[in-house]
Amino acid sequence: MNISRKVLAAFAVPFLALTVSCGSGSSEPTETTDALAGSDQQSLDQYTTETTTPIDEIDTAELGLITDGTLRVGTLSDAPPNIFLEDGVFTGYDNELLRAIGDKLGLEVEFASTDFSALLAQVQNKQFDVGSSSISTTAERRENVGFTNGYDFGYMAVVTKNGSSVTGFDSLSESTRIGVVQGTVQDDYVSNTLGLEPVRFPDYNTVYANVKNGQVDAWVAPSQQATGQVKEGDDTTIAETIINTENFTAYAVNSDNQPLIDALNAGLDAVVADGTWTELTEEWYPDREMPSDWKPGSKAVEVK
Repeated sequence: MNISRKVLAAFAVPFLALTVSCGSGSSEPTETTDALAGSDQQSLDQYTTETTTPIDEIDTAELGLITDGTLRVGTLSDAPPNIFLEDGVFTGYDNELLRAIGDKLGLEVEFASTDFSALLAQVQNKQFDVGSSSISTTAERRENVGFTNGYDFGYMAVVTKNGSSVTGFDSLSESTRIGVVQGTVQDDYVSNTLGLEPVRFPDYNTVYANVKNGQVDAWVAPSQQATGQVKEGDDTTIAETIINTENFTAYAVNSDNQPLIDALNAGLDAVVADGTWTELTEEWYPDREMPSDWKPGSKAVEVK
């Protein structure tokens, strides 16, 4: 597998046996898995396609788009470096990668802001063609919405005030006021894996503001968003970061729209094969490591 060493460097992760529920609706754990010991390649391979339809065989008139020739995308405005607004323009790693995929398909890409807690339902209800928000493809989410092949993995972090007694995941307890964004994998992790009741917020800016003003003791965050939020002078710190390799991240699509899923998978393979995925990953995550036994796109594509 020809994968950029800088992007897909091998890494060591502590072996932590965790109980993880694949969703955020129940407070009781439903499945035991080791989400942090390495990528669950057998599980991931059951969802990753063997190959994709060649780009020149995609008929964009048959994709069931809200507006012909345009991908209408639901995303977030406050979660750098993945999805955010800069000078009034939606950008970030996930969105720039989707723009590149759209270019391969000859489609315009139009972004609109929403809350993460509403995004998947809005995609399934066809308010958006695509959801772009570093979405972890959990088993429960797959029951309600469709997904493309994977393009990334997620990390989780604990963000606290400087000098806090919270030093990482192991120090989170019933007495800790833990902030999360509602409906995220982090919400599920705190509720079901740790068995704790978090304080839920609608967006990343609000939960981080509540860390800074001391209303919550810690924020369990996607580490990319934690890095994008924590600034020098904020009196905050990223206490610990871990990789969650149980599920890759992907774009959400209406589960009945297989032609659009197939088209986006074809576009993803095209940007992986021509080096665009590697360039964007190195641009937005210069020090990023990913599981050494995983690659983006279909099983057939070679990473340039």
